[in-house]
Amino acid sequence: MSSVSSQPQFRYTQPPSKVLHLRNLPWECTEEELVELGKPFGKVVNTKCNVGANRNQAFIEFAELNQAIAMISYCASSSEPVQVRGKTVYVQYSNRQEIVNNKTTADVAGNVLLVTIEGDDARLVSIDVLHLVFSAFGFVHKITTFEKTAGFQALVQFSDSETASTAKDALDGRSIPRYLIPELGLCSLRITYSAHTDLSVKFQSHRSRDYTNPLLPVASTAIDASGQFSLGADGKKMEPESNVLLASIENMQYAVTLDVLQTVFSSFGPVLKIAMFDKNGGLQALIQYPDVQTAVAAKEALEGHCIYDGGYCKLHISYSRHTDLSIKVNNDRSRDYTIPNTPVINSQPSSLGQQPYSGCPGVPAYNGTQYAPGPDPCSAATSFNGLEPSDASANA
Repeated sequence: MSSVSSQPQFRYTQPPSKVLHLRNLPWECTEEELVELGKPFGKVVNTKCNVGANRNQAFIEFAELNQAIAMISYCASSSEPVQVRGKTVYVQYSNRQEIVNNKTTADVAGNVLLVTIEGDDARLVSIDVLHLVFSAFGFVHKITTFEKTAGFQALVQFSDSETASTAKDALDGRSIPRYLIPELGLCSLRITYSAHTDLSVKFQSHRSRDYTNPLLPVASTAIDASGQFSLGADGKKMEPESNVLLASIENMQYAVTLDVLQTVFSSFGPVLKIAMFDKNGGLQALIQYPDVQTAVAAKEALEGHCIYDGGYCKLHISYSRHTDLSIKVNNDRSRDYTIPNTPVINSQPSSLGQQPYSGCPGVPAYNGTQYAPGPDPCSAATSFNGLEPSDASANA
């Protein structure tokens, strides 16, 4: 242990209580750690952790008053501070005589999460980035964003509390992947449950979205004279969006298979259909998502990225005019994932060559340019696959 901090670990002025108040705890502190902290001094009958604005305070309740006094006496006389996960903990008597575990709204699991985005550039995090992050855990129904005294916040609605709980457990305290916000600084997420169960979204806008209602009107402030969303985050004119993306692949040192594309693009939401074809001397593919928002998030995240390390198989992505691809046969160049039991035809051995993709008139079939096999398709898109821990925890 380190030497005693200049800041006192205890206070004499508070009347004795069998409940002790602990400050300066790491926010990850668990109730089990609190029990272990108090065990040498007596029987811990109740705890309450992660309280306070910064979630760095806690309470320990002993069975007897003399047990709490023993812990305070130890803190007063010990040459070494009480520590949890390397942080010095300051201990004092509480002004309460027992811990009442009346769960607050933030403790009760629900289907709507209250998300606080922390960071210097938090207010610049777009609603599409939030949708992308949270939809990795299930279908996101609605999102609204707003600014409060606590900072830039969002409400994220899932279909049920189980999905919301999974997202909360996985994302709370984590940072938004840097590749999703390359122009911004580090932004981390603090998540609690909201008392809301069904958000009211009257317009689609840059501050609120209802992903269950594509017919909802777009706020007049978010569209231009042509009826399209006016400007993107970079201030450039936005092209008409679509739920189908057209991906062109350059610098193809390795072969890009249908499975590789499915691995990459399904990181952002369910991929319904994929069709690959050869055009203008290069490989292109159409990727269909169930909704425009998922396609927008995938396009923003993947544009200009390379599937393989070393700058190989670079993706250039635009929106397609198509909205529903017609896949008549599942083979190694086209796949309808909405019909999972359809047999996959391996067209490579055929003397007729590749089976044509017949979904969109005017789209040529892949004509057989071959490349070296790439690395394991399961690891091809690791940089797009899920959240990375924050810089601080990664370096710990």
